Order: sequence, then structure tokens, then C-alpha cells
Amino acid sequence: MNDATTEILARITPSPARRVFATSVLGGLGVLLELLAFLRPPASLPLQAMLIALGAVALVLCIRLHAAAGRGLVLTTEALSDSDGRVVATLDEIRKVERGAFAFKPSNGFVLHLKDKRPGAWAPGLWWRMGRRVGVGGVISGAEGRAMADLIAASVARRDR
Repeated sequence: MNDATTEILARITPSPARRVFATSVLGGLGVLLELLAFLRPPASLPLQAMLIALGAVALVLCIRLHAAAGRGLVLTTEALSDSDGRVVATLDEIRKVERGAFAFKPSNGFVLHLKDKRPGAWAPGLWWRMGRRVGVGGVISGAEGRAMADLIAASVARRDR
């Protein structure tokens, strides 16, 4: 490939403060659920088991969020991918970008509508993909999210002319 086809148009890197805050909140929830289950056990054993399970899920998600938020997103002239090289969506398969106030989107982010269904994937706090939708956002900065959404929308508009 030549350099013109892989030019980096935008980059999103979650700030360490957002990453620490998000993992602290999720980890705190997990710890509180576990403490509640063991220090103040409910009278019902199934309810205690549910509290233990929910606490464990929150702690596992905290670990996954910490790992995923350590990466960033890179928009090139070819695709949107994470900093590890995992392709989130190619620009050719993006049908439209949605970032309105009433859009079902992650915090500070946007939603990409794809032409075809793709397998589900998730990087907690950074992006998710379900069917024909890709949500980008969570622990990212709102300004970086808007800038990337505008660049993707301009690329899609230019392609569809």
C-alpha cells in the first residue's frame, strides 16, 4: 500500500482521567455488591447468589474496560480501527453517521450505520458493534468524537456523490 491510502485522518485516545474514573465506578459497584452479599446477606439464598453474580460481572467488566480504554481509535482513509489494528468498520461499508441528541449512541460518541451485518464485537468504553450498527464513545472526549464523526460523514458524502 502507498502512504496516500493509509493516511491517518483522526485519532481518539481516551484520557487517563476518564479511564480511571470509569474503571473506579465500575469496580466500586462490583466491590459494593460483593460486600452487600457477604456482610449484609439477604434472607433469600437466590438473592444472595444474584448479588454475588452481579458483583463478579461488574468486576470482570471493570477489568475489560480498563484494558479496552487503554487503546484508542484510528480513522484512516480506508477504515476505522483500534490502535491494535482491529478493524471496527471500513469506510466503504458505512451507510451513514448519526450523532443527534436523540440517537441511541454512547456518551460523547456517535453511531455508524453499516450496509451489511457484521459480527458483534465490543471494547467496553470505546466502541461496540451489533448487526448493522457501530457505536463509538464512552470514555472518549466529546470534541474528538464530534471531529471523527464529521470526518466520517464527509467521507461518506464524498463517496456517495
